[in-house]
Amino acid sequence: MSDATSVPPSLREAFAPAGRLRASINVGNPILAHGDAAGGQAGGVSVDLAGELARRLGVPLDLVVFASAGESVQAVEQGQADIGFFAIDPKRGEHIAFTGAYVVIEGAYLVRDDSPIRARDEVDAPGNRVTVGKGSAYDLYLSRELKQATIERAPTSPAVVQTFLDGGFEVAAGVKQQLQADAARLGGLRLLDGHFMLIRQAMGVPKSRGADAAAYLAAFVESMKSSGFVAQALQRHGIEGAAVAEPGV
Repeated sequence: MSDATSVPPSLREAFAPAGRLRASINVGNPILAHGDAAGGQAGGVSVDLAGELARRLGVPLDLVVFASAGESVQAVEQGQADIGFFAIDPKRGEHIAFTGAYVVIEGAYLVRDDSPIRARDEVDAPGNRVTVGKGSAYDLYLSRELKQATIERAPTSPAVVQTFLDGGFEVAAGVKQQLQADAARLGGLRLLDGHFMLIRQAMGVPKSRGADAAAYLAAFVESMKSSGFVAQALQRHGIEGAAVAEPGV
């Protein structure tokens, strides 16, 4: 990837029409970022990637911080942000051009210790209510895949376990690391073995910004994977359980 001096002005304009790159950051997913949506502060792998992209484009970076994936996606779709970091999903792809994945993470199920549910294939059954973060990748995926269980939506992914407990629901679904941390903190809970989905986390730009911008962003992500930037960022922020995606994935 070239530096800012060789980026065509038309490409810089496509990414940052106002002269600043606005990056939509979701602090509801601890794999991607951490921080305070209310205060607009954030750090993490996605913030590091946004900073490097802004450096290469030769523009200042503004973080637009949200507490949930749904809000983060909406900001890019509605023009409140120029790029974002999302799980790849067909519904989101209607308006957003995705890169290949930069990390792959696991979506897992959590139940109470005394739950009769012992395996993942027992979740999709009549009477089971599965709690997910509203608008999250898990919400989108399970809304399509579950045929007998029903969906209960928490306002954000970090609120899933508390919503699950408060509502007396049967299952919580979300980022494996978030569920593990909540189970260790609260007690009386257990994760079902394995994962119900592998989430491919990618960068995205509005399709309205054009094919050249989408191609540049895709090449940027591949460069960040192959150079070791993503792996180093995961290590620097102490992220475990997320793997750097394979080239071209």
